[in-house]
Amino acid sequence: MFIIPIPAFTDNYLWLLHDGRRALVVDPGDAEPVQRALQENGLQLASILVTHHHPDHTGGVDALREATGAQVYGPAREQIPGPFRKLTGGDTVRALGLDFEVMDVPGHTAGHIAFYTPEMDGRPLLFCGDTLFSGGCGRLFEGTPAQMLASLDRLAALPGNTRVCCTHEYTMSNLRFALAVEPDNSELIGYHARCAALRDAGLPTLPTSIAQELLINPFLRTRQATVMAAARRFDPAAHDDNSVFAAIRQWKNQFK
Repeated sequence: MFIIPIPAFTDNYLWLLHDGRRALVVDPGDAEPVQRALQENGLQLASILVTHHHPDHTGGVDALREATGAQVYGPAREQIPGPFRKLTGGDTVRALGLDFEVMDVPGHTAGHIAFYTPEMDGRPLLFCGDTLFSGGCGRLFEGTPAQMLASLDRLAALPGNTRVCCTHEYTMSNLRFALAVEPDNSELIGYHARCAALRDAGLPTLPTSIAQELLINPFLRTRQATVMAAARRFDPAAHDDNSVFAAIRQWKNQFK
């Protein structure tokens, strides 16, 4: 299996997974770069996986379905360009010989889902949409802090070697904020340097891994004493899991 992050717009990645013959694409906000990648690699698009309804994740769905006949899968509780197979947590999608477990991960949007397979060429694989980023998480456009924290807890419980395919190249800006939260985190300092070198070379910082994010991502570390203390410096009322998470998320929203 081969996995390719296709750049789109300013900072999106449209993930293409293929076996040399057939392919699936995740969150195709733009059809044109996907069609170009299919043609360049001699691939037939079989499946389209959609995590949530935002246009930069769905804008190419109709054109790709029409051009290829690919089956579209998406969240049952969101408005996705139809027809599509409606999914909720606990469902399974079979694509390219892989079984993807559907996970409900509300927070960024109300009906957001993720796709997880426990084994792809020796390692688990997660397509998480805009729920989890390297060093960050999605904004809470439709959900609550409690919902997003529960969703991130669900993802954090996956095996540490899970490859995490986030859909935006937000890593460097996220890490600037993470360093403001935990300036003495040596793992974070080293990761920031490695990611800066990748970007300087014109390479993506993704995929990341669950194990990596547990070491450096403040939104997966809100129960760590260092992050809790930072949250309380921002908002002295932050006193429990949900309010600490909410404080860190609000701090990130206004971080410059």
